[in-house]
Formats: sequence, structure tokens, C-alpha cells
Amino acid sequence: MKILVTGSTGFIGNAVIAELLSQNIAVVATSREETKAKKYNWYEKVEYIESDLLALHPKNFYEEFRKPTHVIHLAWEGLPNYKDWFHFERNLPHSYHFLKNLVENGLQNLTVTGTCFEYGMVNGCLHEAMPTNPQNPYGLAKDSLRKYLFFLQQKMSFRLQWVRLFYMYGQGQSEKSILSQLDKALQRGDKVFNMSGGEQLRDYLPVSEVAKRIVQLAIHPTTNGIYNCCSGQPISIRKLVENHLASRQQQIELNLGYYPYPDFEPMAFWGDTTKYNESIHSHTR
Repeated sequence: MKILVTGSTGFIGNAVIAELLSQNIAVVATSREETKAKKYNWYEKVEYIESDLLALHPKNFYEEFRKPTHVIHLAWEGLPNYKDWFHFERNLPHSYHFLKNLVENGLQNLTVTGTCFEYGMVNGCLHEAMPTNPQNPYGLAKDSLRKYLFFLQQKMSFRLQWVRLFYMYGQGQSEKSILSQLDKALQRGDKVFNMSGGEQLRDYLPVSEVAKRIVQLAIHPTTNGIYNCCSGQPISIRKLVENHLASRQQQIELNLGYYPYPDFEPMAFWGDTTKYNESIHSHTR
């Protein structure tokens, strides 16, 4: 088994490679900047190939990336700017043509990360069979890529796992994430932390667990289709912040309601994990 990981130097890519190496799986890693990749402790343990997937050239990517048995496609520029048209004007067509090229030239097993934003402005528990209705460019681009790939499956035989990511936290997360901003406020010795009202309900997993689940689905012999990657347990943003402070044994006054609630996501939603649990546990029993 040899797995190509795109977006290898990203938040999730770093964790996915760590998980693959812990299972002694051969890894081919790619990203736009090898200088950045060299800073990771996995660099010497993988076969690294620098490549800018947004600057596609007419070539056989399956051959170029050493004929991997599996691909985990994480590369996606421009996050967390969910409202940028860049997502469907550049990321969408380039990702599709890259993945189609791999499949046309021999790839049999493909895992791609999607997003909970594909569901749209829907509150409550979200399950994979629900219709999609994305309301921002990022969600629209991901949802469209999924549909393109499902159509491609009708023409060509390959296995596809579409892994819908919810929220995650951990080492290397975006500086714009709420926990990163909270940590910075603590480091500065701020007395007050400005945030929204904090009543939004979200679904969070540590990035290490997200990586574990992505890898489980990728290497599973029978998985195919859409899978939520989430805890299945809603938690308020306020509780998330309070738990983080407690885990660090730190205190800071929370200035609730300073920021308005985001207009690009529902107020309260979380994922259903039934399909993931049944698929993975049925194989391990």
C-alpha cells in the first residue's frame, strides 16, 4: 500500500501523514513549497514531490506521483475565507481535473475531504442522506466537486470516500480559529477575551482523531460514498472556550456578544456518526 497525500503541509495533512506513518504505510506527500515541508518531522520519512495543483500541466499525475494505491486529497487553497469566489472559480476545476487525471491513468482508491457547509443553513443533526444546499462559495465548490466525482464513477471504476469535515482543533490550527485567538490572548496577558454570544452549537473533534478517521475510511476495503467526520455530540462555542481554559488552568473574562454571529452557517448543527460507526465497526468485529 502506498498513499499519496495532497495538501501535506496543511493542518489536516500534517496529522494524516503522522497517522499513516504510525501504521507503517508508505507515503508520497505533495504540496506547493518543499521548503515548508522540510520543517515537518515527517519529511525524511516520506517521498516528497513538490507540485502546485493550481498550475496544472498536461501530464500523467498517476505516474508522476509514483502510482499510489490510494490518494487522500486534502489540498484546497483560500481557507478560512469561505465566501471567496476563488473556491469555485479555481479550486473546483483544478481539483476535478487533477483527480480525473489520476483515475484515468489507473488510480483505484480515492478519498476526498468535503465540508459540513454542503448541507447549507440547516439546524439540528445532519446525516449523509440529507439533500445538500450550500450557501457559501466554499460549500458550493466542495458539493460540486463531489457531484462531478460521483458522475465520473458512472464512467470509470474507482472507489470514492467523500469525508465531510465538521470542526476540529489541535496543534497547527488556523491562527483565525477561536482557540488560537484565545491562546494568543492568554499569552499577551489580556484581561478580557472578545467573542460572540457563544450559544452556537457545533461539532468538534481533535485533528488527530479527524486524521485517524480519514485514514480508516481510506484504507477500509469496502467503504464508498459520503461519510460525516464528526463527534456526533453538539457543544456550544462558549462551553468549548470554557473547557479549553479549564484544561490549561487559565482564567480570562469572556466578553460575550462582542462579535455578531456568523451569517454563513446555521446557529445549531452537528453530525450523525451512524454510517461511519457501522462501516468501521462492522469490519473490525
